[in-house]
Amino acid sequence: MDYRKESLKKHAQWRGKIEVSCRVPVSCREELSLAYTPGVAEPCLAIHEDVEKSFDLTRRWNTVPVITDGTAVLGLGDIGPEAGMPVMEGKCALFKAYGDVDAIPLCIRSKDTEEIIRTIKLIAGSFGGINLEDIAAPRCFEIEKRLLEELDIPVFHDDQHGTAIVLSAALLNALKLSGRKIEEVSIVINGAGAAGIAIAYFLMDLGAKEITVCDRTGIIRDCEPYNAPKRELARIINPEGRSGSLADAMKGTDIFIGVSGPGLVSPEMVRSMAPRPLIFPMANPVPEIGYYEALEAGAFIVGTGSSAFPNQINNVLVFPGLFRGALDARARTINRQMLVAAARALQGCIGDGELAKEHIIPFAWDKRAHEAVAAAVKQAAIDSGVSKLYSK
Repeated sequence: MDYRKESLKKHAQWRGKIEVSCRVPVSCREELSLAYTPGVAEPCLAIHEDVEKSFDLTRRWNTVPVITDGTAVLGLGDIGPEAGMPVMEGKCALFKAYGDVDAIPLCIRSKDTEEIIRTIKLIAGSFGGINLEDIAAPRCFEIEKRLLEELDIPVFHDDQHGTAIVLSAALLNALKLSGRKIEEVSIVINGAGAAGIAIAYFLMDLGAKEITVCDRTGIIRDCEPYNAPKRELARIINPEGRSGSLADAMKGTDIFIGVSGPGLVSPEMVRSMAPRPLIFPMANPVPEIGYYEALEAGAFIVGTGSSAFPNQINNVLVFPGLFRGALDARARTINRQMLVAAARALQGCIGDGELAKEHIIPFAWDKRAHEAVAAAVKQAAIDSGVSKLYSK
C-alpha cells in the first residue's frame, strides 16, 4: 500500500479523526434543566467557591490539549500550525484509543515563546494536563520549563520525553539480551534537538556514564555558536571539549541513537563500532541507516521509528498511559520519578520468554503496555508526593 497516497484519500473521506459526543441526555425539559439552565448554576457556584471542584464537576479531569506551533511537525519541519492539524488530530485519536483520554488539538499561530506560554496559561483552567507537541528547539525547552514552574497540572513535551522513555525501555531490553549494563557502555546520540537532548539526560538518569552527542557540525561542545541547551548538556557530557565528526564519535562505541536525518550513518561507521553494537536509527520517514543495512554491517540489534520493521520506537507506547496515570492521580506535575517509572514499566512488559532480538519493545497496540505505564505513573505520582488525591 502507498500509505501517503491512501492516507490523503482517507483524510478527505474522514474530514477529521475526532469529534465531540454528548455524555448526557438533553431530550426533554427535565434533562435540559439539569444539564443546562437553571440547574447548571449550582455546579458553577460550587466551582466559584473552590476551583479544584472543576475536576469533579466537569470533564476537565480527563481532558488534555495537544498543542503545537507547527514548527517541528513529524519530520516535515516548520510547516505551520494549520498544516500540523492532521498530526495533532491523530495524536488525539491515539490518546482516546489507548488511554481513554479526551484530547483536543490546539494549533497556535505564533513562534513567540512568551506569547505561546501566555496563551497556554490562559486556557489551562479548562484542562487536566497539557501535552506539547512538535515545537522546535530550543524554544520548546523554555516553554516546557516555564509551564512546569507556573502551572499546577501536568505538562509533557512528547517529542522530548516520550521519545526518551520508549527508546530507553527498548535499549534496556537490548542491553539485557546482549549481556551488558547501561553503566558500562558508551553511547553516541546524533541529533541535538528536543529528542536528542532529552534522551541524553534521561539515559543519565538511568545510569549511563559515557555519552557523546553530535549535531550537524559534529560533537557538541560548550562554545558558540551552540544554543544554551546544547552548551549546558556539553558541560556535563563533554567537559574536556572533545571535537570531531559523527564518524569519529562512533569509533569503538557500543550504541548509536539517531534522532537526526536520513542516510547520515554508513555501514563503515557501524563496522567501526565495538563488537555487537546496538543501533537505533529513528529519523522519520527515512532513518540514518536502513534496518537491514545496519544488520549486514554487524549490528546486534536494530530499532527504528518505522512500523515496517521489528522494534519500532513509537511514542504511542508512552503518552496515552502516562497521561492516564497522571490524570488518575490528579498530579500537580510530571516529574522524573514518573518518567522513569513509565520506562521501567514499558521495559517490563516484555518477559524473559518473549525477549528476542526482533522483540525488545511492545507493539503500539499492546493494551497491557498502556495499562502498565498508567499504573506505574500513577503510583510514582503518589509515592513522590505530587498527587492531589492520594498520600503515600
